[in-house]
Amino acid sequence: MLTHAPDQALSLKSIDLSLGSGAARVHILKDITLDIAKGEAVGLVGPSGSGKSTLLMCMAGLERPDRGTITILGEPITGMNEDALAQFRGRHIGVVFQSFHLIPTMTALENIAVPLELAGEAQAFERARLMLGRVGLKERADHYPAELSGGEQQRVALARAIIAEPEILVADEPTGNLDEQTGQAIIDLLFSLQHEHGTTLLLVTHDLELAKRCDRMIRLRSGHIDTSSDQHPHETVA
Repeated sequence: MLTHAPDQALSLKSIDLSLGSGAARVHILKDITLDIAKGEAVGLVGPSGSGKSTLLMCMAGLERPDRGTITILGEPITGMNEDALAQFRGRHIGVVFQSFHLIPTMTALENIAVPLELAGEAQAFERARLMLGRVGLKERADHYPAELSGGEQQRVALARAIIAEPEILVADEPTGNLDEQTGQAIIDLLFSLQHEHGTTLLLVTHDLELAKRCDRMIRLRSGHIDTSSDQHPHETVA
């Protein structure tokens, strides 16, 4: 039985999260309640330390809250064990990090094929080669990450995240290590793939102009959703 509206991709209810221990323990997320529709592009913005990257990790099932519930595509993930959660992420969620996280001993083609191989896809390398062409790296298939530029590595990381056509794509400052021109090309590609596949996109960025390209912009401040500042025209905060 669905616990949320059928057109909802994510639902967060009363999320609290603290990190660290003892005197160093810090309350990062404070009573976050938020709904995100399927196919929606959402930009998460806020000052450094506001909790936006931690919130993104909770949305991706990579961080567990201390309190509250997270429902993704109708499945409550907060009660899943680690194995079930890993399998769920593999089927439904793609992740792009600022620092690429490519496997250095694998070629670009092999890195992209990994999610499909883990899923038992017989045509993993054929599909990975097509995706390499889609991100403009057809001629770099046999190159290792160390032989690729930063922009090329991020293209490979993006291709790997989208290859299995996940319903949800999360990206944490995906252009943070790139120059402005290369970063713009990566963002154009990110939105192009999102529109092409109807993917729900969750994007953490410090760039307000980039966030405004999303359907909705959510501002975090001191672990809370900030509803006091001016809202993007398309924004509705739960």
